[in-house]
Amino acid sequence: MTVLEDRIEMADSDDTSALDILFEQMFVPEGFKAEIVEGAVFMVPQRSIHWLIIRRIVRALDETFGMDALVFSDVRIDFPGHQNGFCPDVAKLRDGAEQDPTGHWLYQDVEFVAEVLSKGTAANDYGPKKSAYATAEVPVYLVVDPYVGKLHVHTQPKGGDYVTETTVAFGGEVDLTVAGRHLTLKTDEFPRD
Repeated sequence: MTVLEDRIEMADSDDTSALDILFEQMFVPEGFKAEIVEGAVFMVPQRSIHWLIIRRIVRALDETFGMDALVFSDVRIDFPGHQNGFCPDVAKLRDGAEQDPTGHWLYQDVEFVAEVLSKGTAANDYGPKKSAYATAEVPVYLVVDPYVGKLHVHTQPKGGDYVTETTVAFGGEVDLTVAGRHLTLKTDEFPRD
């Protein structure tokens, strides 16, 4: 086989090992985040406003679930669909979740995902990622849009989509009940871009 044939075969594979190879060969400049959505590589700069919002979400999860909860930021989890190696801005996994033998977390253990929009990848968060999270039956998917100052909470995944969407403007409070635990996220200090 030639190098080109190897790469075509790898690109056509839904195997986690193919994503491992892509991630290992990628050069990601400092200050950027990389993920693979439907086989396409996306890199976006990490902005300070982005992190300030992520931090507030993580803090709310820590206050509700404790410091030992499996809450991650920018950690790769492979989701259903063609080559979906996502690195959610925030992901909370169920208690007792464990990595598979290759060291990956399983999408079946994800209870909550939050994505903070970046202009260059907003279409992913509202499109293929939302569909993949719903297909994976992630109970709560939060999209935070600092450009318009709104949050969109998607719940009740069914048939590859979410049945319920609640929109809240920055300044309000939103109910993010996760895994049977009541969580109110206050957004009055969320910065706008």
